[in-house]
Amino acid sequence: MIEIPFQRLGDEILQAIIEEFILREGTDYGAHEADFDSKVAQVHKQLASGDIVITFDPKTENCTLLTRHQFQRHKRTLMEERNCAQQELDTYQDYVDDMSGID
Repeated sequence: MIEIPFQRLGDEILQAIIEEFILREGTDYGAHEADFDSKVAQVHKQLASGDIVITFDPKTENCTLLTRHQFQRHKRTLMEERNCAQQELDTYQDYVDDMSGID
């Protein structure tokens, strides 16, 4: 998953991403329900402040919005998975190297 800087998106694309997110997520805006335009404005504000980010997942080819915290947690999880996979590969390579010395 990669972060897409919202500043690099055209106004129409950015608006479409925000609107699709709001319609899909049914986000909670507190005790008082906000109208659609207010929700869009809130998302714009959160993007500008860096509280949320636009992400793209190349595997699923989906675009979504995550909180900065969610995105950072996702990146940490990916790094941990990669480190684990590398350790498994290293262990396997050690095994192959050890077995190649046995005749």
